[in-house]
Amino acid sequence: MDKPVYENPEEEVIIIELTDEDGVSTEFEYLDTIGYEGDEYVVLIENKEDAEGVIILMIESVDDETENYIGIEDEETVQKVYEIFKNNHKDEFEFTD
Repeated sequence: MDKPVYENPEEEVIIIELTDEDGVSTEFEYLDTIGYEGDEYVVLIENKEDAEGVIILMIESVDDETENYIGIEDEETVQKVYEIFKNNHKDEFEFTD
């Protein structure tokens, strides 16, 4: 997936630090939460200058305060959620395909 280019860089940036199963932590910028077919997905981009594209993960609610973010193996679902994201943010980002 392509990297969105900000049209309005002054907007508030939300940084989320995720730790993978190997204990490696990475910072991501939160872009959006998308609902699709009864599930919710988070759209993130790695918080570094040369980030290559967005990452879409399914949100799994553990309790009122905790969520897990799970990789999606179904490429069709990833593409559908990404299309919704692009449509919702067409005025905020310039998408390079």
